[in-house]
Amino acid sequence: MFNASMLPRLNLDLLRSFIAIADTGSLTRAGHRVGRSQPAISLQMQRLETILGCRLLDRTPRRLVLTEAGETLLGYGRRILALSDEAVARLTEPAVSGLVRLGTPEDFATVHLAGVLEAFMQTHPNVALEVTTDLTLNLLDRFHGGDFDLVLVKRDPAKPADGVRVWREALVWACAPHRTEAFGPHAQELLLVVSPTPCVYRKRAQDALDRAARPWRVAYSSTSLAGAQAAVRAGLGLTVLPKDMVPDDFAVLGPLHGLPELRDTEIALLTVPSAAAPAERLAGHIVRSLERGG
Repeated sequence: MFNASMLPRLNLDLLRSFIAIADTGSLTRAGHRVGRSQPAISLQMQRLETILGCRLLDRTPRRLVLTEAGETLLGYGRRILALSDEAVARLTEPAVSGLVRLGTPEDFATVHLAGVLEAFMQTHPNVALEVTTDLTLNLLDRFHGGDFDLVLVKRDPAKPADGVRVWREALVWACAPHRTEAFGPHAQELLLVVSPTPCVYRKRAQDALDRAARPWRVAYSSTSLAGAQAAVRAGLGLTVLPKDMVPDDFAVLGPLHGLPELRDTEIALLTVPSAAAPAERLAGHIVRSLERGG
């Protein structure tokens, strides 16, 4: 007969460090994330492998990678920590109340943030959220002007500034499938579907095309993600999107089409100094949730 009491017990701190390694590919970076030294993280992984009786990590010349057993543990580990965090928040923080003003880019909010905010509202029913979407530079201006308690903003990974990185995005070129030839290497002018200035993706696209000496012009400009995607579907132009946010009915283009590679961008979270308890709780929840997803 199966006896659960005879199974080894998983330690949540060990799981959290293991997931940090899986997300960052580095003992040192994982240590920074969970507040431990590199030697301490290494000892934790030795202990976890001893408890489970299997190897979880393999070293490559450039990073740590998960073994098959490690991949299995990662899926369970994320769910275990998510439930643990939710239970602790529900039991210890229901009395926290107040208004939190959050600013975020529309595309990121649409694809990645809805579930994160829903989970926060379930565990903090007395906190009211006021969410505003806008372009990154506008969000930053309004944040510094006192309009927000928290903002999520896009930034260049090579030029990190204030804030905590919570997501990294690989950017790609995308268009309607029936228009791929129109944006190939022989196109005399590339038509772009972009957001108005200031926009991080727009600038990234234009700078990349200028460096590659590919002529371009803006054919369609929209502040709405839905509006821009409708224009792309209609064949009005080429756009730039995070790789994991490309709709299924879009075609992804790249160097084979004569288009330059695009550098990654990051999403960072900024919090006002001396933030009130509700804002601090939401900031911590966003970081934990997006670390698990990104």
